[in-house]
Amino acid sequence: MKEGLYFWTSLKIERFMISTLPNQLTTLRILLTPLFVGLFVSDSPKLKLWGVFVFILASLTDLYDGYHARKYGQITRWGAFMDPLADKILITSAFLIFVYEGFLPLWLVVIVALRDIVVTLLRLYAEIQNKPVVTSKSAKIKTLFQNVLAYVLLLLDTLRQKSFFGSSIAENALTWLKSPSVLWAMIFLTIFTVYTGFSYIIENSKTLREAYLGIRSNIKAIV
Repeated sequence: MKEGLYFWTSLKIERFMISTLPNQLTTLRILLTPLFVGLFVSDSPKLKLWGVFVFILASLTDLYDGYHARKYGQITRWGAFMDPLADKILITSAFLIFVYEGFLPLWLVVIVALRDIVVTLLRLYAEIQNKPVVTSKSAKIKTLFQNVLAYVLLLLDTLRQKSFFGSSIAENALTWLKSPSVLWAMIFLTIFTVYTGFSYIIENSKTLREAYLGIRSNIKAIV
């Protein structure tokens, strides 16, 4: 109970820190995600193109917020937790769009999303117990791979708009989107994502165990 109270108290103390630029950018990235989805699933080529611009803008906030927080000493627990969560929301939304358009199988995206949900819940659990965990290097590489694949798919989907790029480029882009290369890239990403999930748990096993023992002792004390 004490650890949980400390967590929520620290969040209240940090609420004023949400007004810092890095945390504002993280919040903006989350808010831009539904706008990106709404624009990109539109039948209008112009709106789809605007959707790409929104995605790029959201991605740029991710590049800058961490740099700004480290440079100006504005790193907060809220930001450390919400920044990777905002990334997961944005990238998963992009992958779900390609499931909707028939270019990615749903089961692969579901596996990736489930891994992210489990890791996020574990991080939240550890934070509540005042045992923050560290994001692994493999998880950062996984995020890079996810972004690269999302950008490639967005580029190909944009190029298949005949009204902008003509029939020849559009047909080639569509051929690439339907090629086995996209499927195998997603399969590789899914396997690597699952690996990073297990790696994350192993690397933070001590912290997670301490958090578990702490909450178990609190429950016994109440009972």
